[in-house]
Amino acid sequence: MRLRPFILDKDFDAIKDWIADERINAMWCANHFKFPLEKSDFESVVKKFADNFDESPFVATDDDGNLVGYFGYSLNLETNEGMLGFVMVNPKMRGKGYGKQMLKLALEYAFNISKADSVQLNVFPENIPAKKCYESVGFKERNLTPNAFAFKDECWARCNMVICK
Repeated sequence: MRLRPFILDKDFDAIKDWIADERINAMWCANHFKFPLEKSDFESVVKKFADNFDESPFVATDDDGNLVGYFGYSLNLETNEGMLGFVMVNPKMRGKGYGKQMLKLALEYAFNISKADSVQLNVFPENIPAKKCYESVGFKERNLTPNAFAFKDECWARCNMVICK
């Protein structure tokens, strides 16, 4: 597996199909992106996160160049803490270890290239497979904010997780 920068014109068409419905979209991005995903909106949100948080989008590919996953990464220079966001794995490849592999590469980048002391992310605890995946690579729950996000008739907590170098 390899990481490379996300390229809108090359990668968007594959990624947009990974988000199958509104609930999956909300669980993935807390509705920062509109559903269904549209290229212009995706580009706009990615740019907003780049401008506001210096977040860079990445994709993970298998050895044949097929897209496996997507995530954003930023580093807070004041705290020296990295932040992973919008982590997503191709649904056809879930449950096969690709998410763990992608996260390990992202952490390698965070700790060895950007020199972060720790890396955090947020996940809705209701997204059980994602939370288990994060825990499997060493993320620990740092805090839990109850009722942080409403989706239709559901109310989800937000779990902040962290891993240290």
